[in-house]
Amino acid sequence: MIEKHSLNGRDVWLEVQQQPAHRQNPNIIPTEYFTARYYLEEPQGAEGKDLLNDDGQPKLFESPVAALNYINEHLLHSGIRR
Repeated sequence: MIEKHSLNGRDVWLEVQQQPAHRQNPNIIPTEYFTARYYLEEPQGAEGKDLLNDDGQPKLFESPVAALNYINEHLLHSGIRR
């Protein structure tokens, strides 16, 4: 899922992707996580930037809403400008 947002007057595209949890016991929840990526220009052909954790791996979220909220805050705090 990719959504276009406007942050501080600049268009950005936010992408959230589903990531299976790959647990030995499929009954343990959560069974899936979500990762987030953003684009500073139209996503077709543009390179997105993944949000990474401290280990350099994709940051995992328990819901798409949590991913979108985090990426919005991350971009606002990083000083995204026009």
